[in-house]
Amino acid sequence: MEIIDTPLNDVKLIQPARHGDERGWFAETFQARDFATGRLPAEFVQENQSFSRRGVLRGLHYQLGQPQGKLVRVLDGYIWDVAVDLRHGSPDFGKWAGFHLRAEELQLLWIPEGFGHGFVVLSETASVLYKTTGFYFPEGERCICWNDPSLRIEWPLDNIGDPMVSAKDARGTSFFEAELPPPYTGQANE
Repeated sequence: MEIIDTPLNDVKLIQPARHGDERGWFAETFQARDFATGRLPAEFVQENQSFSRRGVLRGLHYQLGQPQGKLVRVLDGYIWDVAVDLRHGSPDFGKWAGFHLRAEELQLLWIPEGFGHGFVVLSETASVLYKTTGFYFPEGERCICWNDPSLRIEWPLDNIGDPMVSAKDARGTSFFEAELPPPYTGQANE
C-alpha cells in the first residue's frame, strides 16, 4: 500500500497493491498497521455509501463540534473529488485540490477533520463509500456553496453543464461567511 502526498497538507491518496491472475484480482484497501505507520487514522466509527447519477454534485460538506475525517473510495464509476482546507492557521487555509477517483484504479482519498469535501459524478452513475472518524452530527453539519467565487474551484463540468445539487447544498454559505472549524495547531487528526 502506497501513501501519496498531495498538494494539500495532511490530505493523502492511498494506492493499494493489486494482486491478480486469470481468476481476477485481490487488494487490501484498508490495513490498520499500514495506516498507523503512515500517520493516518486506523479507527473509523461509521461507513457511508452514496449512489449518484452523472452530473450530481455533493458538497462542500463539513461538521463542527464533532468533526469527521473521511476515507473516500469509489466502488463503481468515476468522480472528481474536492478537499478544501478550512483550518484557520493552516499553511493551506482556503486552498483546494481536486482528485480524479475511478473505481478500477482502487485509489482512496484521506480527507482529515477540518476540511470541506465534495464531489461531482463524471460517469453515468457512481457508488462512493466513505469511512468516517466521527459520527454524523446533524447539529454541526455545515455546507459551503460548491461554486463560491472566492474559492475558484475548477469543477470539470464541460460535458455536464449545470450540476444537480440538493436544495440544502444550493443554500450553502460563502467561504467568507462560513462558520469554520477550530484553528489549526499543526497536528492532523486531533
